[in-house]
Formats: sequence, structure tokens, C-alpha cells
Amino acid sequence: MGTIALTAGIDQLRPLTCSDLSNCPQPSTPQMMVLFSGLVLLAVGAGGIRACNIAFGADQFDTSTEKGKAQLASFFDWWYLSFTLALLVALTVVVYIQTNISWFIGFIVPTALLLLSIFIFVVGRHFYIYMKPQGSVFVDMVKVLNAACRKKSVILETSGDCSIYDPHSTTRTERFMFLDRAAIIVDPSELNDDGKPKNGWRLCSVQQVEQLKCLLAVFPVWVAGIITFISMDQQNIFGILQAIQTNKSLGRKFKMPAGWMGLMSMIALSSWIFIYEGIYMPLAGKLRKKAVRLTMQQRIKIGIIMAILCMLVAGLVERKRRDSALKNGSYESPTSVAILVPQFVLSGLIEAFGAVAIMEFLTIRMPESMRTVAGAVFFLSLSFASYLSSIIVNVIHALTGRNGKSAWLGGHDLNKNRLDYYYFIILGLEVINLVYFHFFASRYVTSVDASSVSSDVELENSKKAVKFKFAEDEEKGL
Repeated sequence: MGTIALTAGIDQLRPLTCSDLSNCPQPSTPQMMVLFSGLVLLAVGAGGIRACNIAFGADQFDTSTEKGKAQLASFFDWWYLSFTLALLVALTVVVYIQTNISWFIGFIVPTALLLLSIFIFVVGRHFYIYMKPQGSVFVDMVKVLNAACRKKSVILETSGDCSIYDPHSTTRTERFMFLDRAAIIVDPSELNDDGKPKNGWRLCSVQQVEQLKCLLAVFPVWVAGIITFISMDQQNIFGILQAIQTNKSLGRKFKMPAGWMGLMSMIALSSWIFIYEGIYMPLAGKLRKKAVRLTMQQRIKIGIIMAILCMLVAGLVERKRRDSALKNGSYESPTSVAILVPQFVLSGLIEAFGAVAIMEFLTIRMPESMRTVAGAVFFLSLSFASYLSSIIVNVIHALTGRNGKSAWLGGHDLNKNRLDYYYFIILGLEVINLVYFHFFASRYVTSVDASSVSSDVELENSKKAVKFKFAEDEEKGL
């Protein structure tokens, strides 16, 4: 962020001011290298932080106690709320500074906030719970696949009589049992004198096998999440384009910027999380002595239903907006931009229910050693939804534009497109997704709340309890 701020503040790092729009000075190669280096560093930093801060935050709760379980259950909502509020400030205050005061100051503000966050993180380092690194889980997964393929001719003993390498006494599951071959000791010579595998690519532990099983088990829900996020992604693209071609006047003097429509989703998301965690849960806890949380399965299903409603409303609104614009013979529809608010609110509720629940599901259904993987998988699902949306748009554009016909999408004027048809296609996809999740993927979602932490694999719970005890003793001694 600091590098990008320097490109805005140092004249030598950016092209000369453009006086003639038809012949603007082009940036030099060194200037482009500095800019791209800043963007690369920003991408690498964001990739590391987003994947790890969810896992690191979840590690701070002692799930062996009722208090820790309750705190972890709320953590995901509050984390997503803080993430959304940060975006809200970035898209309003920071953007205002950049466009109306100075680009340099606009970049210095987030840079200063990043430095402040580093300072706060370092100050609190003595109070954190640190999980001991256990190596790369991806390497272990490749080892399991390699060992299972090498032993594909080995017959699995369902009675449990076969010799299994299980130094951690890990609970075995009965899913994807073909992978269990990787942990079968075919020959005693596979172990050394210390009882450890001589070749980790031929013999793996049950813990390594179960880690791979965990990743495979979340795949059906992950796919449902990707399809759900497609609807959410539409408002960031086509929803803004709709706002551009509507009457943005609210009252006599105020004209709402089209880009501000995205704030409606964030406000809806933040409002729901605050009402749910800040009002409903404490009030329900007092009245019923034990607050009943919506299960992950319920929230994911509600998120999919919100996606269906979002596309239905967006399609009907676009049809009304387009018809009024054509009837008026104008590029901008006389329909007020306020008519777009419901679809943006529904988009925010998709995140509030579906995205938060899927993030929670991925985190607590994987063993503690794979929580950073869970965070990466979650943000990867958001990226895949965007890519898949682009593919759908390109396919529809190609199919509907055949034989010289006007394509539904792709033009610069929505009045000449059929965006409503596109919304209804996504609506159909979300309906299929609801059926898929209800009858298939939902079976992979635990029907209980976050108190069922931490997946199907019992990994080193005693060690974590010791770590919490050590942290408490250290805090008392400070």
C-alpha cells in the first residue's frame, strides 16, 4: 500500500499531467514496474491475511469449555461484520478523499491504518494462542494419494483386522475408504526401529488420511456456495449498470452516485448481523436461558433462497426499468434508482446467511491444522463464482448473438440488451442449486451449531488445552 501511495505522491513515479486528452503522456517502464510491484505486494499480503486471520482468530477460543464454544459461534458473524464495515469506510470515506481532496492522502490513510493494525497485533502478541506448525497439509495430501494408488491392490479389511499406522489415535471415518489403503502397513519393514515410516510416500498416518477426507467432504457444500455467490456477484456488475441508467435524483437537490448502490448490500449485511448477534442472541439467552442459534444448514439454505429472490426481483425490476426507458425514448429510465434497493438488500442478505455460514462450516469442519486452508478455500469460492459468472455471460453472448441477432448481453446500452432474461437464467441455476443442496449437499453439513467444533477428526485436543492453560498462566504473570 505504501508503494502505491508513493506513485501518487512522487512526481517521478507517475506520468506527467495530461493537458491534452487526445495525446496524454504514457508511463515509462520503470514507473509501471513500481506500480505493478505495489499491486503484487498488495495481492500477496491480502492473500496471506485473509486466509490466516480467520483461522488465527478461531484458534483463540478454548472449545473444550462452554464459554469458548459460544464465543466461537459468534466469532464468524462479528468477523464478517468488521470486514464489511471496513469495506464500507473504504468505499465512502477513502474514495471521497481520493476523488475530492488528494489521491496521495487517499492512499496514505489506508497505509497508516495498516501500520496501526501491525502495531496493535504486535502489542498483543503475548496474549495470543499459537498453534504449533505441522508442515504443509498439501504435501501430506499428495503423499496420501500416492500411497493409496500404490496399494490399490491391497484388500481393505472391514473387520478392522488389518494393521494400520495410527500414532495419534485418530478417529477413523467410513467415507472415501479407498484412501485408507495409504495407512495400511503391508509389510513390517515399512517401519523403522522407532516405529515411524521409512518412506512417507508409501505409508501415511490415519491423521494424514483423515485430513484429505475432510477436504473432500466439504467439496459438495463448497460447490453449492460457489453457485450461491454467483447471484451476489451480479449486483456488483450489472446492478451498478442498472443504476447508471435510472433516474438517480432523490429529492430536489441530491443525486445519488450509481456506485453507492453497493453500499445498500453492506448496510443490509451489517444490520442483520448486528440484530442477530447484538440483540436477538442476548435477548433470547435471557428469556430462554439458552439462545438457540440457526444451524449452518438452515442459514445456507436461507442464503440460497435469498439468491433466488434476488434474481427474481432483479429480473422483474430490470424489465420495468427497460420498458419505461424505451417508452420514454431515453437512455436513462425515468424510474427512480430507489427501485433497485430491494435487489441490493437481498444480495447483502445472501452474504449475511450463506457466506457467513459457509465460512463457518469450512473452518469448523476441518481439523485445526487445516484452518488456514479453510480460509483460503472460502475466498477461493468467491473468486470462482466471479469467474463462473464471466463464463456464463460469454456463453450467453455467443449463443444469443448468432446469425446476426442482437445478443442479450454485451452492449453498452442496457436498453438494447435483455438483462432480465439473463437474471432469470441465473434464477433457474439457483433453483437447481437449492434442490442440489437440499437433497444432496446438506447431508455433509453438520445439523448442529458451532459447538460441534472441530470436524470429524479429533486432532490434539489435549495439546490445545495445555496451550490455553499456558497462555492463562503467562497472562497472570505479566
